[in-house]
Amino acid sequence: MNRSKNPLSLGGALALLLSLSSLPGQGPGTTKKPVKPSPKKVAPFKIDFGHRPKKEEDYKVAKWGPKDFESKDLAIFAQRILPVTTPPIEDGVVLVHRGKIMAVGPASEIRIPEGYQKVDLGDGWLLPGFVDLHCHIAGAGWDLNDTVHPTNPEFRTLDLVGLHHPQIKRALAGGVTSVLFIPGSGSNSGGFGTLTKTAGRSASEALIRFPGSLKVAQAGNPERRAGDMGAGRIGMNFGLRAMFQRGRAYYLKWEDYDAGKLKEKPEFQPDLEYLRGLFRNEYPVSVHTQAYQVALETLRELHDEFGLWTFVDHGTFDAYRLAGEAYKRGVPIALGPRQYLLDRDTSRFIGLAAAWALGGVLRWPQAVPGVGPNGIAINTDAPVIPQEELSVQAAMAVRLGLPDSYAIRGLTINPARFIGADHRIGSIEVGKDADLVLWNGDPLDPRHYVRRAMVNGTFYYNCDPGGKDHARRRF
Repeated sequence: MNRSKNPLSLGGALALLLSLSSLPGQGPGTTKKPVKPSPKKVAPFKIDFGHRPKKEEDYKVAKWGPKDFESKDLAIFAQRILPVTTPPIEDGVVLVHRGKIMAVGPASEIRIPEGYQKVDLGDGWLLPGFVDLHCHIAGAGWDLNDTVHPTNPEFRTLDLVGLHHPQIKRALAGGVTSVLFIPGSGSNSGGFGTLTKTAGRSASEALIRFPGSLKVAQAGNPERRAGDMGAGRIGMNFGLRAMFQRGRAYYLKWEDYDAGKLKEKPEFQPDLEYLRGLFRNEYPVSVHTQAYQVALETLRELHDEFGLWTFVDHGTFDAYRLAGEAYKRGVPIALGPRQYLLDRDTSRFIGLAAAWALGGVLRWPQAVPGVGPNGIAINTDAPVIPQEELSVQAAMAVRLGLPDSYAIRGLTINPARFIGADHRIGSIEVGKDADLVLWNGDPLDPRHYVRRAMVNGTFYYNCDPGGKDHARRRF
């Protein structure tokens, strides 16, 4: 069913609101006495991608970056390899050819082809590069809040990407190899972000996909300009709905034309073209949303009403109480940088990542499911938290109750899946980009650090003795 082809009438809106009256705390029938969490098992969380294209060649609006890269043929040996999607490998090897992973496994089982250069990384831990879905530092400029209108679907960060300024270099030193470089949250929708690597010979080589996502900000920051349309929550919801209605109408015209239902080619509208790709499910909406009410509106308006591929970005304060609703809708959570909430009623700290992932009573009368190991990711909102401290945010989440295996997934394969690029990044698997990071131990232990970092098959960071970055390593 393509939900996006059903414009919401007033009657439909009322029906939707009535259907949502069954949300926790939204309707009658709740009891005052809480019950213990149910031991009943639930099906694994699945992201609702909508009807997205199956192959990169099927994309009509989004553009993907290069598929292979200039690199040496390498056989990389490490004491421990964490592929993430498969069990750890002791005394393993990864083969790299033209920037891609050609083989991974125990060194005793992998044949090294002739001509491959052997690189022995010793007793380190080799992991895939980390992925952060909330980054503002992949460009040298800070012009990310050009609030010409309350919603700005014509804006994009693609033209700002740069790889040579200090903050993006430090990101690589923290093991972060891929970021979603998004506009700021000064307006309700600041434009489209870019999914990019943090190193490369050029911005074109580093590109993974553009657009990466549409940035939407629900409440909070966009309220700074009090009195203007869209500065209050009623106005914001109206403005977003109007933008998406225009985008959906434009998208449907092109769909009808491509299907032969229209003889005349629709007029190209640059302010709506990227919204067309959004309704084609070529990329998601990343929604800066936090606190229960606005996170509820994200689920209700963006996912339920418009049928958009959506993920929550931030999800802090008491928004965790919607874990069960996010689970049912297939809306994943990229949490951060705040990792805790002080519950003033109980005087206890709540680990937000753990609450979203594990579910539980969450102050409801009955237990609700969480999004599980596949539905949680960690972000920094860099430079709010320095990009190189992404692993520290994950360590805090673990300290506050998130299982460490969830945290590793939340730094790697999960954000790659949330953004629809897991066929390229997020794990050490054959055919994926060779984005490999060597740690001197468990990356969830803040005492450990990155020794080497590879992007697209080339080492761009090396702080081992004798390495080019050893002398200026600060930690």
